[in-house]
Formats: sequence, structure tokens, C-alpha cells
Amino acid sequence: MATLKKIEPSRLLSIVELFSKPSVLVLGDVILDSYIWGQVERICPEAPVPVVEVTRDSSMLGGAGNVVRNLKTLGARVLLCGVIGEDAAALEIKKQLKDIDVSSEGLIVESHRLTSKKTRIVAGHQQVVRFDTETKTAIVPQTTQNILRYLKEHWSQLNAVIVSDYGKGVIHPALLDGLRSLHQKNPKLISIDPKERNMEFYQGFSLITPNKKEATVAAQKSIETLDDLKEAGRKIIHRLQCENLVVTLGAEGMALFKKEGEFLKVPTFAKEVFDVSGAGDTVVSVLTLALSSQASLNEAVVLANYAAGVVVGKLGTATVTASELKKYIQVEKKRIAPKNFALHELSTRA
Repeated sequence: MATLKKIEPSRLLSIVELFSKPSVLVLGDVILDSYIWGQVERICPEAPVPVVEVTRDSSMLGGAGNVVRNLKTLGARVLLCGVIGEDAAALEIKKQLKDIDVSSEGLIVESHRLTSKKTRIVAGHQQVVRFDTETKTAIVPQTTQNILRYLKEHWSQLNAVIVSDYGKGVIHPALLDGLRSLHQKNPKLISIDPKERNMEFYQGFSLITPNKKEATVAAQKSIETLDDLKEAGRKIIHRLQCENLVVTLGAEGMALFKKEGEFLKVPTFAKEVFDVSGAGDTVVSVLTLALSSQASLNEAVVLANYAAGVVVGKLGTATVTASELKKYIQVEKKRIAPKNFALHELSTRA
């Protein structure tokens, strides 16, 4: 049993202060998250379904775009590379990127594709239904080459790359082989927010951040107990030969596995879970930014846990700002005291 150095709140705050320095490229499935808001006061006479009286609508960047939003609100310098179609959703994505001062030059157009769009109908605080408009087939070889060309042009200026895989066809083996080739010539921190059905694609990258469901699929093992979690983590590390693995566990917090065998479990810092939409985007964003800002892995996981605690208390696909994160650390700093949880208990072998 090894002992971790105590993580002081002042140290976490100093890391957040550095979030404006790294340059991070987000590669993946760009989605437009659309919301139709209203109230339900009656049931439809034609069918047993609620009638939503619409009061307003809104939209925001989702998928890889939400990772961009998280990074941007935390102060980082951000580039985005993905694929869109030629439709109204694509125009709205470009507009929203412009609004947050992020270039859309890395968005490659495939005229035959539908830009991924998720439309949620929300009555009061309850999501009633979601309908998706998208193309999920793999991008064509020419698009892959255009993406790799864009990555190559900007590679030298990057501190890290986040691969945001929502299973919409952008992330596939040929593209990741090209990413590995760039990494071998000039190593960067590469974090993967995975899609369970694509787990075999992610061999050998720096950091993979599956949720509990994705980890269950990757390990081919149900995760019910702490021993199950440890065994699943070992299997995934061995299977994918990744350097580090962070499994997000919802209300149970997060677990960090290192290739050399170390294991750390941190319980949730959330006061109230209101909506988990986009929480995984926040986690991978904060982990990557922290590791690019002189944080250790353990410090990065604790920071990501604080950030997740903020966003799950908001409705919709939310983000956390650097000031919100710092305030939450200061208010909830007792949560990292040893008497409250076993942050300092680190098994040298998972």
C-alpha cells in the first residue's frame, strides 16, 4: 500500500490558473444539440401522450462541439476538427463557433452527409423525447486525408488532442492510424472519450475515459463491486495498452488506473445530480487541460471530479467556467480531506 501526497486546495487552484496556456485540438463527431422548451398541462386526446405547449427553442454545440465549449469556457486555446454536411445545422454550428471565437476551418464538408443534430423536447425540467437527424456511416477516404492534413498543419502548436467519439462515423481505424503516426513523430497528450462499440480502435493512446457502461463492454465484465471495477480496469489497460484509464462512475465518482498498476478511486463531489448530459465531455476536457497545466494524474482526476460536480447540477448539456470551478473547490474543499474519503489510499497493484 502506497501513500499519496496530500492534495491541497491551493494546489488545485493554481492548476486552474494555468488553463489559459495550453492549446488543445478536439477531433471527433460534431453535433448540434437543439432544445424545444415548453409546459405540459394536458394529455393528447388522439393518443396517450403529453401535449407540450412550446414556449421557446434553443441550440448549442454538442458532441465534440461540447468539448470545445468546455475547453473554451475554462480558458484554453482551442481548435476543432470534424465533419459536417451542407444544411441548416451545419450553418448553425459555424455560427456558434464564431460566437465563442473558435475557427470553423477544421470542419470538413461532406455534401452527402446530414450534420448530426439531436433535438430534445423538454417540459418543465423533464425531457419528454429526443429525435436524432444524422448520418452514421464512415467518412470517405478523401475526408480522412483532409482531416489528417489539417492535423499535420497544426500539430506543432498543440499541447494535446482530445478524440471525442460519438459513433457518428468520423472516428475510424484509418484516421486513428494517421493520428498515431503524427504522435510517433512528435508526441502529444492524446485523450480519448470513447464509444463502446469502437473500443478496439483506441490501442496505445495516452488516456481513455470510458463511463461505467463503456468500461463494462470493453472489459466484457459486469461491474458491481470494487473488485469487479479493479478487474475491469486491469483488463482494459491490458487490452488497449493505454497509458492511463479513467472510468467515470456517475454517482460513485471516478476511478483512475495507471499502466504500471496503480489504482485510485475518488467518490463524487456533486451536491445534487440534476442532469448528466455532457458530463463526460467536461471530464475529458478538465483531465486533458489539467495534465497540460503541470498537474499530476491524481490532481487531474480530483479537478475533473470537482468540474463534474458542477455540471451535473445544471440542466441540459452544460459547461463549467474556470471561475465556477475555483469557487466550487473553495466552497467544497473539505471534500478532499482524508477523514472524508480514502484519497490517500493508493493500492500499488489494482
